[in-house]
Amino acid sequence: MSDQLSTACTAFSGTRLFARGSRIDVALAIKAAGNAVPTILLFDDATGREIDLDLSGSAEDVVARLTPPAPARGRGRPRLGVVAREVTLLPRHWDWLARQPGGASQALRRLIDAARKAGGGQTAARQASERCWRFLNAMAGNLPGFENASRALFAGDGTLFAQCMNLWPADIRAYALELAQPDPSPH
Repeated sequence: MSDQLSTACTAFSGTRLFARGSRIDVALAIKAAGNAVPTILLFDDATGREIDLDLSGSAEDVVARLTPPAPARGRGRPRLGVVAREVTLLPRHWDWLARQPGGASQALRRLIDAARKAGGGQTAARQASERCWRFLNAMAGNLPGFENASRALFAGDGTLFAQCMNLWPADIRAYALELAQPDPSPH
């Protein structure tokens, strides 16, 4: 789980950009605004998904809810972030994995890393389109040209995508264009 305090996000009040920054900074800005700002929608910059926050109580209460508990340090080897999950394969796949140097887990990690490198550009472009579409679906579904903008987004036509949003509020258009750009860092 990522650190919720530093997750980059963007908040909109209606069609106007309200705040940007780390989740905690934006949460505290929304909290400070109180009832002065009627409706706020908050979006995760990495995924385009809406974020719901519990802003009840004091600012300290909000920070406490967003702060992950410190992991307890037990005896033995330190955790390396390895997650055990079930993988279902056919017997011939298990046989092949058993013959690989380092065993099944190491072979699977190598295969996954190679696939991530090979399809990085396409994967990043697809993720950017999906991230942008999530935002557009929440904020621009009723705006003129939404359907055409969506088609252009998934077709990878950045010029047409920008043209379809010409009549949209400037903040929505700018954030959509930003989200549509592939993220250069691998996840």
